[in-house]
Amino acid sequence: MFDEKEVVSAILKGNFRAFERLVKQYEKLVFFVVNRLVQHLQDKEDICQDVFIKVHHSLPRFQFQSKLSTWIARIAYLTAVDYVKRSKAGLQADYPENIDHYHFNDETPESALVQKDTAAYVNLLIAQMPLQYRTVLTLYHLNEFTCAEIEQITGIPEGTVKSHLFRARKILKEKIEHDHNH
Repeated sequence: MFDEKEVVSAILKGNFRAFERLVKQYEKLVFFVVNRLVQHLQDKEDICQDVFIKVHHSLPRFQFQSKLSTWIARIAYLTAVDYVKRSKAGLQADYPENIDHYHFNDETPESALVQKDTAAYVNLLIAQMPLQYRTVLTLYHLNEFTCAEIEQITGIPEGTVKSHLFRARKILKEKIEHDHNH
């Protein structure tokens, strides 16, 4: 049983084992967030480590005003976004002028291949979406955060989170139906 308060207070007393438990508990969550937002594989591990260094460093300021998972996801999100902004690659695609009218690039050979594996195919489509859409879809579906928690994590207003979710799902659905019928 993972008791947030107990584990945090043990870490603050200098218990390294407790920090290892925290990492074990949340490494999947951190990897999900980072993995979706950052494209380059070799950077992902560094960024995940960086996230836990920041978590350890900031833990004394954590006040339990949110769930620990929400707070950690926010650090992961900010660290990954910061990385995306610094590595000029992908910047244009990640912040398109008109996000609400986003369209996928045309058919790529690998997407035709991947369609046979629906989960991989959907993941590939999500990976091609702008950062804001990737973020809300990832947090909402993979990690089951609420729209209010996604606002806490990303700073994107809850109403915008909902409209991003709605648009992103609509775009995905249209793309999947289009590819399926061709």
